[in-house]
Amino acid sequence: MNAPVEILNPEGQGRAVILCEHASNHVPDDYDGLGLADEDRTSHAAWDPGARALSLVLSQALDAPVVASTVSRLVYDCNRPPEAPSAMPEKSELVEVPGNVGLSAEDRAERTERVYQPFCAAVSEVLDDRGSDIVVVTVHSFTPVYFGTPRAVELGLLHDEDSRLVDAMLDHVDRIPHRRTERNEPYGPADGVTHSLRLHALSRGLPNVMIEVRNDLLRTNDQIKAMAGEILSLLEPALEEIACGEELT
Repeated sequence: MNAPVEILNPEGQGRAVILCEHASNHVPDDYDGLGLADEDRTSHAAWDPGARALSLVLSQALDAPVVASTVSRLVYDCNRPPEAPSAMPEKSELVEVPGNVGLSAEDRAERTERVYQPFCAAVSEVLDDRGSDIVVVTVHSFTPVYFGTPRAVELGLLHDEDSRLVDAMLDHVDRIPHRRTERNEPYGPADGVTHSLRLHALSRGLPNVMIEVRNDLLRTNDQIKAMAGEILSLLEPALEEIACGEELT
């Protein structure tokens, strides 16, 4: 199998480090496609469409390293701990995953060692190299319809116990009045989606945000660039304010 994780712009010197846990829908050959139907292999169940491309645009603007998984989240979801059933789900929303049914403890341990641990090690390597004067940004996308229910939110800013960066970003939300932007939507900590934030950012005392973008807004390069610009209109002043606040303490 090719490397399960990639580090892009590793020499970036900006204040942010970007994580993209669901960047790829690739299933290594020896997993036999997980038994997925053809249409499911490219669906949101297998990855976050647009998230990797958005991460790269943000990386360029912020001069930020990006740590991205190169394996489908249906093989292992790097935003879940090994003990979570959703780390290797038997079903994702309406998508059945036959190759994940009845996994043994040995099967789960093999995937954890093969996919999750290298991803975590790469994140730790980048963060440890950068020190404490940084923030962690994770980039995701979500579906416009979930279990048959349309979602009105377009841009979600998620946090766990540390809301510093999200608070600062939301202070500037009037810069994108046309965009439906909400805190801890369409998911929140109770849904188990802040694992990466807790493991990699909260443990180090680093400000952090999980960015969720509705994926119908990331279908073209122009849309991705436009959404990156909107996110930066919130994130860049927030980074400055947090830096100033840290200097005063």
